[in-house]
Amino acid sequence: MTDALFPARLERFESVDSTQRIVREWLESGTPEVAVAVAAHQSAGRGRQGREWLAPGGAGLLVSVGFRPASLAAPHAWRLAATVSLAMLDGAEEAAGLQDGTLWLKWPNDIVAERLDGPLLKVAGVLGESVSSGERTESAVVGIGINTDWAATEFPPDLAPHMTSLRELSHGRPIDNDVLLDAFLARLEPRHEALLGGRFDAAGWSTRQITTGRQVEVEVGEQTIVGTATGVDPESGALLVESAQAQISIDSGEVIRCRVV
Repeated sequence: MTDALFPARLERFESVDSTQRIVREWLESGTPEVAVAVAAHQSAGRGRQGREWLAPGGAGLLVSVGFRPASLAAPHAWRLAATVSLAMLDGAEEAAGLQDGTLWLKWPNDIVAERLDGPLLKVAGVLGESVSSGERTESAVVGIGINTDWAATEFPPDLAPHMTSLRELSHGRPIDNDVLLDAFLARLEPRHEALLGGRFDAAGWSTRQITTGRQVEVEVGEQTIVGTATGVDPESGALLVESAQAQISIDSGEVIRCRVV
C-alpha cells in the first residue's frame, strides 16, 4: 500500500455550477491526484453529449474525481471512468444494504438496476474527460451523479419511467450521502492503486455489463446498429455487437445512445 494521502484533496460544496469544472481547474493549477469535489447541488451539471443533469439538493451524490496517472497509456484513459464506476457500484450496494448484483453497468457510462416488467432503471451516470500528451494520459476528470435519497414521488414525470434511486431500491431506507462517499472512496483507493500498477479489473468490468447477451440498438452518428451485444473489449473499452452482417466493435467515444431492447 502507498503512504500517500488518499484522496490528496477532498472538498465539499453546498452548491456549485459544476464539480467537473472545479476539479479540472484544480488539476490545471497543479493539484496532485487524487482530487475529489463533492456537491449537494449543481446548477450546471452535464452528462454525455452535453445533456443536463440536475437533482434536488441532497437527493443525489454529485462527485468529480481528478487524476494525474503517471503511466496510463492514452488509449486506456477510459479505464479511469470504468474504475470509478466499479468503485461506486460496490460502494452503493453496501451503503444502501442491497444484495450483490442489484446494480449493473450499462455500457458505456450508466449504473442501472434491472426491472423484470419494464425497461432498465438508471441509478447513476458517469462522465469522463481526459487530456493526453503523446501516448500518455496527462490528466482526467471523472464525474458521477448517483440518485441516492430521492423518493419516486419526486422524480421528474418525464424521467420517472426510466430512473430509480438507492432509496427506492432499498424499499425506502434513508441513504446517507456521507456514508456512500466513504464507501466509494474506500473501494476506489485499491482499484486506483492497482490501475497505476498496470492492473485493471477487466473481469469485474466485463461481468457487470448488463448489455452482454441482450439485443441492443446503438446509435453511432446517423447510423443505428442493431444486434446482440456479445461482450466488451477490455483493451479498447469497445462494445462488441453481433449484427446480421458482422461482428462490430463500437468505440464508446462515437456512441450517441445504447438501448437494451
